[in-house]
Amino acid sequence: MHDLEIRGAGEVLGDEQSGEMTEIGFQLYSDMLNEAVRALKNGKEPDLAAPLSSTTEINLHVPALLPSTYCGDVHERLSLYKRLANCKTQEAVNDLQEELIDRFGKLPDAAQALVETHRLRVAAVPVGIIKIDAHAESATLHFKPNPPIDAMRIIELIQKNRHIKLHGQDKLRITANMPDLAARVAQIKTTIRSLLN
Repeated sequence: MHDLEIRGAGEVLGDEQSGEMTEIGFQLYSDMLNEAVRALKNGKEPDLAAPLSSTTEINLHVPALLPSTYCGDVHERLSLYKRLANCKTQEAVNDLQEELIDRFGKLPDAAQALVETHRLRVAAVPVGIIKIDAHAESATLHFKPNPPIDAMRIIELIQKNRHIKLHGQDKLRITANMPDLAARVAQIKTTIRSLLN
């Protein structure tokens, strides 16, 4: 892998063994190739200008990281960050959390916050949330244009919950007492579940 990062992958369908790798690394090249192949298999034209994957931005206003006192090797931490970012299901996040506890012991607060951030990221995808910002007194959920949920669900949610209001055209604002990480995560998960059910 390191060699491919340095000299490039060469031609996919030719006999040239080394290629230019000044613009992108091998991992991004592989991701782009897989995305193009997936689009072609589905009978669509690959959109080369579109970002490969848009991830949900989450700010819970607490430190969310793997402390060096918990996992001392910087390369191992980077690998774990990447594996967390690649988790597409709650089960994958749970499995990685179990692995962390098994290898390094009980999660410190910052590591727990990191895992919860990724759980929220996975939960946000089906309802089209692209940004979550949660403070002690309020949280804002920002939806992408034309989210994949029925607008009536959002209206019903607002009507049933006085502490949830529309905040602009594409945002929900939750006003509640959320003094710590657990309270913020619980409130956001409850709101997302209400949008799905």
